[in-house]
This record gives sequence, C-alpha cells and structure tokens, in this order.
Amino acid sequence: MDDAARARDAAREALADIEPPRLRDALYDRLDDASMAPAVFSLLCARALGREDDADGAVEADAISERIAGVQLIYEGLRLTRTLAHDEPWETTDAGSEIAADLDMLAASVLVSRGFYLLARTDAADHAVETVRAFGRNQTRRREPDADTVTLDRTLEESVFVLGCIAGATAVDAEVPPALLEHAEGLAAGFDPDDHLPPTAVALGETGVEGLAALAGLTEREESESESDRVPSSATDP
Repeated sequence: MDDAARARDAAREALADIEPPRLRDALYDRLDDASMAPAVFSLLCARALGREDDADGAVEADAISERIAGVQLIYEGLRLTRTLAHDEPWETTDAGSEIAADLDMLAASVLVSRGFYLLARTDAADHAVETVRAFGRNQTRRREPDADTVTLDRTLEESVFVLGCIAGATAVDAEVPPALLEHAEGLAAGFDPDDHLPPTAVALGETGVEGLAALAGLTEREESESESDRVPSSATDP
C-alpha cells in the first residue's frame, strides 16, 4: 500500500463514527476523489526530520495517522467551502440541488471540525487555527473590486502545505526549518484553485524524504557527524 492510500485510510478512519450514515458516506465519497498530497507531504516531512533520531527516517503513516488525517480533513473542508462560496448553489430553484448543497455545507463543517479535533493537542494547533482565519479573510477580500482572486484562493493550498509541514515536524519533535516552510508554500505555485489539487505524485513532483532532509540541512549534518566519528588513520596501520 502506498502513502496516498495509507493517508486516505487514515482520513476515513477519523470519520468512521460520523452519523448519520448518509453523511458519513458523503464524506467518504469526497475522500475517494481527493488528492492526498497535503497528508502525504506531512508524512514526508516527518520522515525527513525524523532522520535526526533515526537515520532511516522510518516514520510510518500509522504512527502519525491522526496528524496527517487532521491536515487532510481541514483542507477538504475548506476546499469544499470555497467551492460552495464561489458557485452559490442555493441561488437555483431546484429543490434537489439545494438539498445537495445543504449536505455539502454540513460535510464541510464536519471535515474542518474533525480536522481541528485531531490537531487540537498538537503543536500544529495554532497554525490550524490561523489557516482557517486566513482562509476567511482572503475569501472576504476576493469580493473587492480588482481583487487577485486566483492568488487569494491559492493561499489555502499554501497554508495547508505549511500546516502539513508543521504537523509532520512536530510529530517527531523537530524544529521546522525555514527552508522547508518556503518549499511547502512553493508547492502551491502554479496551481489553479478552480481545479482539484492534482494527484499526489503530480502535486508533490520530485519532493521526497532525501530532498526534504537536504533542505532541512540534515544531510550535510549527518555527513559531518559521520566524518567526525571516523578514527584517524595511524602511520603504522597496515
């Protein structure tokens, strides 16, 4: 099972107790079609920064499942809210569409709330709150004349990737390197908010544990420590 599948399972598990079943099924349907890039990026950050204590960076998804699920659920809830705000489905006279829109709004609220619950007792909690606040401010600003709507909308993806970075880093008790935060924000560059976030492999591109560790300066540190551990050769060595 790949990391995206593990992240999807973690997100579904976090919603397993939601009632009624129709609402839970609607939440599952959204996760089935969603890119798991935010959750997977969080996992990769944990693995990269966990190399300080474990050279293999062997952090498994199950070990931080609630954190990566929290990141993913907050994103899915805010993304759905953004879609509803832009499309305004309640303006239609179709009763069926209005009911579907009401269910979507409820789903968005549940997703964000459950995501908050999962991150509430972590060091990522403050940024989770700021992510939602910034989202609200930017959605208000985009209504202003001549607003750069694409840039304002894209700040959601920027904030969520940063949230994923923080959630992953703090999961292994690591500091969050500024270079890693910059990389997280940059993952959203060029993304069209009117489209769905691309599949994980596309959204994250060449991002991997080794590359993130290098950005964090861990690779150079490990090599330096390795050099210092070597016993100097003696002139009498055979």
